[in-house]
Amino acid sequence: MKLKVPAFLRNFYVVSIVIFFVWMFFFDTNDFISQYQMWKNYRDLEQEKQYYIEKIEQQKMEKEALITNKRKLEKFAREKYLMKRDDEDLYIVVEE
Repeated sequence: MKLKVPAFLRNFYVVSIVIFFVWMFFFDTNDFISQYQMWKNYRDLEQEKQYYIEKIEQQKMEKEALITNKRKLEKFAREKYLMKRDDEDLYIVVEE
């Protein structure tokens, strides 16, 4: 019983290309799966970068508003840091 191998599998170039792609997909350190994961990680980091850029701009605007407006500065200090004037009493109400 003799096995018949198709003609395209006997071609050296076809076999070489198949072996090359199998190597690149599974065994190489820079295989396609790793490349996809790195690309996905890069995309996530770019989105995170954009988020932080927007947050920085928002913080700059809030800082500028606090510097220029004394009422906003006082409100911020009272709400954020629980500051009070000397003649005031401060009560913190915690809802349960």
